[in-house]
Amino acid sequence: MKRLDAANDNELGRQIARTRQLWQPRTGRNLTDEDVRQILHNATGFFSVLAEWSRAEKLAAANDHAAPVVPNDAEVRHDR
Repeated sequence: MKRLDAANDNELGRQIARTRQLWQPRTGRNLTDEDVRQILHNATGFFSVLAEWSRAEKLAAANDHAAPVVPNDAEVRHDR
């Protein structure tokens, strides 16, 4: 049975390899493992901030009682 941390190390190794494969041609130089870790860290942080902003925006919209009411032009039924 694999140790949990060994599985995590294996996944990190795949992430590092994939990130290097993606970014090394774009930088025009050989990337070290530390370079790739920094790219992963920065990209993760960037998308975390975007997700946080999106959640905050949705929460603000849900709590905005001053939002304009959209008129309902549909026919009204009075069955009584």
